[in-house]
Amino acid sequence: MHQFNKLTIREVVLRFNREYSYRPAVSLTDSAPLTYQQLTSEIARLQVLLINMGIQKGDRVALLGSSSPNWVISYLAITSMGAIAVPLMPEFTPAEIGKSLNHSEATLLIATEKQLVRIEAEELPYLHHKILLDTFTVIDDNYLLDAPVLGPENLSVLPEAEVEEDDLAAIIYTSGTTGNPKGVMLTHKNIVFDALQGFSVQNLNTGDVLLSILPLAHTYENTIGMMMPLIGGSCVYYLDKPPTASILLPALAKVRPTAMLSVPLVIEKIYKNSVLPRFTKSGLLKKLYGIPVFRRLFHRIAGKKLMKTFGGRLQFFGIGGAKLDPTVEKFLREARFPFAIGYGLTETSPLIAGGIGKKISFQSTGPVLPDVKVRIDLSAGTEPGQGEIVVRGDNVMKGYYKRPDLTAEVLSPDGWFRTGDLGFIDQKGNLHINGRIKNMIIGANGKNIMPEEIESVINSYNYVVESVVVKKKDKLIAYVYLNRDEIEARLDEFIANARNSGRDAISNAEQAIDLFLKDLQKYVNERVNKFSQLQAVEYYPQPFEKTATQKIKRYLYY
Repeated sequence: MHQFNKLTIREVVLRFNREYSYRPAVSLTDSAPLTYQQLTSEIARLQVLLINMGIQKGDRVALLGSSSPNWVISYLAITSMGAIAVPLMPEFTPAEIGKSLNHSEATLLIATEKQLVRIEAEELPYLHHKILLDTFTVIDDNYLLDAPVLGPENLSVLPEAEVEEDDLAAIIYTSGTTGNPKGVMLTHKNIVFDALQGFSVQNLNTGDVLLSILPLAHTYENTIGMMMPLIGGSCVYYLDKPPTASILLPALAKVRPTAMLSVPLVIEKIYKNSVLPRFTKSGLLKKLYGIPVFRRLFHRIAGKKLMKTFGGRLQFFGIGGAKLDPTVEKFLREARFPFAIGYGLTETSPLIAGGIGKKISFQSTGPVLPDVKVRIDLSAGTEPGQGEIVVRGDNVMKGYYKRPDLTAEVLSPDGWFRTGDLGFIDQKGNLHINGRIKNMIIGANGKNIMPEEIESVINSYNYVVESVVVKKKDKLIAYVYLNRDEIEARLDEFIANARNSGRDAISNAEQAIDLFLKDLQKYVNERVNKFSQLQAVEYYPQPFEKTATQKIKRYLYY
């Protein structure tokens, strides 16, 4: 385990400058990496600018832009001088950004030009200065023009600062799936402790190369995808454009990462759009794919191809942020793809539990981290042995910024945090997540229904991309977004199946979809308990709106 005198981000910077000075640290995919010594120098130079602009310990500095080496430099400069970072998601609306800036009373914003244009119309009374993230140029009119822009080149020592473990490092605003943003207060100890605990799941060292595809403003990527590699001396590459297939595939070929982090939606799309169609494109293949021994063989072949797509060196593919589709997990296991599962929340910095896929129970998130405690509050459960997951440890937040009322609802005086997630721990010690308490639907007969469990069944059906289960006029309804292109491409097959099964003739995609939804409803109701039976399945014509970690914003569809 890596040793620290104090669990602070400042100590992380001092340590990596000392331990890994000439090793590559961070880079864009088409650039030469900064070494750890150069990274430290850039952090120190930016701190000189912040100090000259009057930024002091405890001041809030907001950070808004896509993931990049300059984002990393900014975050480390802010936190390692004792100021408080306020990372904002680029996906936030201008109103959400303005609300977060005003609530945090951030006096300085470091943002890309693209993001600054978006918030020009917002009322921001506390914001006095702006710095362009792309170049670290001061762009506001009232800044003293004769002050230095950055510190001198090759500045190797951080300016003096007193930073303690319990000092706030970041206030993180989450729009979440409820639509009510809250500022989560994380201390230096929260973040560094959790990053160190991550090494119990997977060791990252100087031989590792990472490709980052998730927003650094989210705690998952921030702690596991940034702090862990910095502690281990790894090199992280960042894309300069959104991770579409045309951008991601060449980057994977060039970087050939040994480790990556993802959300389930990424690997689920790969499986449903690239893997599954290959094995169901003909009647013979489809029949063979239904036989376990052939399915495992097909998956093993697909796994080898997938490894080549990811550059051929991948040893760790971390999946978190939402539950992984069981069909996709079965594929990853049989394909021998090096995946791992993690569970956590922003309020827990974020990691609570995690494990390597082949070593943990199916559909679990792995064991709880070594120095984190979890208990199951059975009083909140809907099934025997299931209850609310409650956590205590040095990774648990200090509270919600300026909201002691909300903090008291979830955080007990002795430090136990109520996650709002239902789950259980199996006999092997693996934690399983069943869904969010706030998502729970009370059926017409008074029974508790977990929509995520029904959605898991729906999403395992061919051509389903995603779904949302809601209660509507005392009826359980599923909205389903389909892969319409695939259905239209295979329309002849649908027409033939309808004719051979003696159904009414169909001739177009609309009729095929109607028939498909009826079959889907029957498929689901044969696989869920009688309290979770769907009364209707409705076609939803476009992807559901999502958070930055690709979780559906459920409140929009209730």
